[in-house]
Amino acid sequence: FILLAVIGLQACNRTKNDENQKNTKPKVRVEQVYKQEVEQLYEYTATVQAEAVNNIAPTIPGRIDKIFVEVGDNVPKGKLLIQMDENNLLQAKSRLENLEATFKRLDELYKVGGISKSDWDAQKTNLDVARTAYEDLKKNTQLHSPISGVVSMRNYDAGDIYAGNPILQVQQIKPVKLLIHVSENMYTKVTKGMDVKVKVDVYGDEEFKGKVSLVYPTIDPRTHTFAVEITIQNSDAKIRPGMYARVTVNMGSENRILVPDGAIVKQQGSGERYVYVYKDGKVSYNRVVIGKIIDKSYELISGVENGDFVVTSGISRLNNGIEVELVK
Repeated sequence: FILLAVIGLQACNRTKNDENQKNTKPKVRVEQVYKQEVEQLYEYTATVQAEAVNNIAPTIPGRIDKIFVEVGDNVPKGKLLIQMDENNLLQAKSRLENLEATFKRLDELYKVGGISKSDWDAQKTNLDVARTAYEDLKKNTQLHSPISGVVSMRNYDAGDIYAGNPILQVQQIKPVKLLIHVSENMYTKVTKGMDVKVKVDVYGDEEFKGKVSLVYPTIDPRTHTFAVEITIQNSDAKIRPGMYARVTVNMGSENRILVPDGAIVKQQGSGERYVYVYKDGKVSYNRVVIGKIIDKSYELISGVENGDFVVTSGISRLNNGIEVELVK
């Protein structure tokens, strides 16, 4: 009888403990949230490009006589870069001079009626063709830089026969440019002349000033983005083509609710986020659409109303619709 009494007493104690646990409300802390002005900063990645790239080569094959620059040299616009073999040019010059002398004599005869108009026209045509050929050969014999820039590539040496690949490449790096791709819902917010901030990975947190120089007029139907060209003056030539960069564009500001990151619950197996909203002693499980992370808070696009109380601690014991006890 004593043994049965002890067992019964223990069972009663367990029942009372279970009832106490059921009656114990989860304790939570809450925070009231409000709308505030939030800058809409968007970051894009891009590779630095030269403002212009020129491949230096003649339009006809020939032997390279001299190359006056090396890779890495800065060259001004109009600088002589390459001297090709002059034999063809000298022959063309001699032919041109002979035709000019002949035409001068025929022109005098034509003026006094010594030759017909058709003969004069034929000789004039021959002279014009020879002059054009000479000027073309001259341009292909002495190759000048069409832009101010830096020599970025060299494929031949003096004495080689040019046969297709550019002899030199010159890139204009003052300024440089970046091409980013922006979501179509931002199309009305991006305008030519907008200031942007640029960080180049190799220079860490150093910021460079850039401007929107071109907004492409069409949307890519596959990605639903449009291209935007950013120009950086790069007066010190510090930024070089090929460097990896990050562009921050300020799209203005919006009234948004910010909630602490500890209030956000990520549903396992999906990308959906939720918060517990406290009202009248109970919590509700609200699905939210989040924006950017700002310090230790998340910007909410939807899901929580201005002035709501959101649960910030004690979340692990919560379920939708249960009663809770506030902890100050």
